[in-house]
Amino acid sequence: MSPRDLLEHFERQPRGRADFKHLTKQLGARGPKRPVLQQALDQLTFEGRLIEYKKGHYALPGKDSDLVAGRFLQHRDGFGFVVADTPLEGVEGDIYVRPNATAGAMNDDRVLVRLLRIIRGGRAEGRIQQILRRTHVEIVGAFHYSEQRCYVIPHDERVRDPIAIPKGSELPPPEASKERLGNLTPPEVSSAEQLDGMIVNVEVTRFPSPREEAQGRVLEVLGRPGDFGIDVEIIIRKFHLPHRFPDAVHREVEAVPDSIDRSEIARRRNFRDHDIVTIDGETARDFDDAVWVNLLDNGHFALHVHIADVSHYVQPGTALDQEARKRGTSTYFPDRAVPMLPAELSTGICSLNPHVDRLVLSALLEIDHCGKTVHAEFCRGVIRSVERMTYTNVNRILQGDAEVHARYKPLVERFEWMKGLAMILNHRRQRGGSIDFDLPAPEIVFDEFGEMTGIVPSERNIAHRIIEEFMLAANEAVAARLEKDYPASLYRIHETPDPGRILEFEQVAATFGHTLGVDVPLRQDAWTRRGRGGSKRRERVQVAEGKIDVSPRHYQKLIKRLAGKPEERILSYLMLRSLKQARYSELSSGHFALATPTYTHFTSPIRRYPDLIVHRILSDWLDRGPPSLYSENGSADRYNQRDLEAVARETSQAERRAADAERALIDWKKARFMEARLGDEFQSIVIQVTKAGLFIELTDLFIEGFIPIESLPGRFQYRENLRALINPRTKKGLGLGDRIAALAVRVPYGEMRPEFSWVPD
Repeated sequence: MSPRDLLEHFERQPRGRADFKHLTKQLGARGPKRPVLQQALDQLTFEGRLIEYKKGHYALPGKDSDLVAGRFLQHRDGFGFVVADTPLEGVEGDIYVRPNATAGAMNDDRVLVRLLRIIRGGRAEGRIQQILRRTHVEIVGAFHYSEQRCYVIPHDERVRDPIAIPKGSELPPPEASKERLGNLTPPEVSSAEQLDGMIVNVEVTRFPSPREEAQGRVLEVLGRPGDFGIDVEIIIRKFHLPHRFPDAVHREVEAVPDSIDRSEIARRRNFRDHDIVTIDGETARDFDDAVWVNLLDNGHFALHVHIADVSHYVQPGTALDQEARKRGTSTYFPDRAVPMLPAELSTGICSLNPHVDRLVLSALLEIDHCGKTVHAEFCRGVIRSVERMTYTNVNRILQGDAEVHARYKPLVERFEWMKGLAMILNHRRQRGGSIDFDLPAPEIVFDEFGEMTGIVPSERNIAHRIIEEFMLAANEAVAARLEKDYPASLYRIHETPDPGRILEFEQVAATFGHTLGVDVPLRQDAWTRRGRGGSKRRERVQVAEGKIDVSPRHYQKLIKRLAGKPEERILSYLMLRSLKQARYSELSSGHFALATPTYTHFTSPIRRYPDLIVHRILSDWLDRGPPSLYSENGSADRYNQRDLEAVARETSQAERRAADAERALIDWKKARFMEARLGDEFQSIVIQVTKAGLFIELTDLFIEGFIPIESLPGRFQYRENLRALINPRTKKGLGLGDRIAALAVRVPYGEMRPEFSWVPD
């Protein structure tokens, strides 16, 4: 029985439950069929589509109102939240778990949580009933040696307790891998004493429980804390990024030809006579997309977006495919990357390198003078890019730089058409309400030795806009076609903001004299909090109730009103926080920020697994013709919704993992950068106010820091209604958006956020 059939069987069971004994009888899985049934159950449990709530007893997630399967995210203070696999009726946000209710679960474990209560407003609390799967069995940290005891202090602050290393487990096995992303050479050690203070990666051999501490054994020695490149190696292991390709993947890559078979070229549409170009950053090594624009006789534009046909080389079920799915996305650090695909593919046969034949999936769009796509065609193609262009050179051409103009003279007119079409597409998106914050992102500057020397705002020019608009158009066109003509696909969705987040933003914006211009239905709610000495206080608060009629246009209009104002950065930052995170889904529910009813990711299959899935689905559609040819029960579909639901969940998590890792490394480098500037004074802006103190951002360096409330002169108190800290005696207040001078004081050990003190005027 296939996993799909097994799930359908569970759907027919009372409360979606069944145990192994009854399943063998109901499904006739006796004798040699029993291991096959168990294997299917294990696979579905691993994927989270079934939960084993006790030995041999299984249930569909969400069928039991009290038991919920999900992912546990632990805070460094011990409490945590469970992110449910499926949305829960009546529950807003994640399920809170107290420190004494975690059952020994560690950060990122898959758990079964029992709901204890749902209070008004949809906030839920639960107790972890069972740890379904330990997600990470390896932990990176600092080794500590003494004659009495050896242990490792984890670098992940969410793993609170040290890991004991028993005698005989201190040294890595002889076969331990010494492969590194950079030039870091791990030191040779021959005794546990030599390991003292070094960074190691350990395998947890016994997980913690209320009665026993965790134990582990050293798998690899990374180096000393100050070694160049050690930060990247730590971050890779802290966030459990798969960074070594298995031998099976290497064997499959070796079998991939380094040239294209003529018979494959013959069955594809030939675009090699078009002057197609790639446009990327100066340091890019893999090229997913290439573009071509032409002006048609009817005044419309022809836009060709050619995307590397990775699906031709990475077939479903292969070791390459399984590893790509596990990685989900490439992770990019300032000086290196953890790629989704091996370099032989990502920078070789799949990459749209100039002057060589490459296989592509192509979106051929006809766009009118208003920016509307009036015709869309999709096909398999072969191209030969004529130039590898950079954003800088394309911008110089469009700015009229004589030298670059002469160098690329045959392409100049086509770049002018690209600019014109991009502006038309952008204006159409703006008219539709698409949100575009366009805030400068920080870019780290390194010297020739790889040491960080500063932070500057990254530059965006018209060439960035050209590629952005063309990729958006292609993604939207593919999504619209698949939603209309294919039974199941993968989409990129962005949901409407939560009412509570909108209310919170409106309350802050009002202090600056701004509003989104939406009506927020409110109710008075009462809640109890403990005051000093254990006394209880009953407080009344306003809570958003019901649906808010908000659209992306509300955000867009406010962004325009804020342009150039002192409060622009802080309110743009808070607007971003009020929005939900975009994610992947098997259901097309629209993209709020882009103001489009359907959207997908099609344009980056070298670095994003969802794009590879969409390529396979589009290829299937190209092969099979109109939907009338599909089987009625969908059994011939390459992917069904259950399969895609699992892919969407996994890749959304992988995307967040990669983003967290990239941000953590940047924060680390910023913190180390500030260590050399302790005692210096900086201008900053207050970006968040809490009871504990002020979170600030240095105006010129894009570095976030913290000013503890106890470091402020006098007795400042937090006023929630003002989002400010107030000194009752002097009436002096420090609040959101205030621009203040701050003195760099220290970088606490293990923290990636430097601490400052306020320098009064």
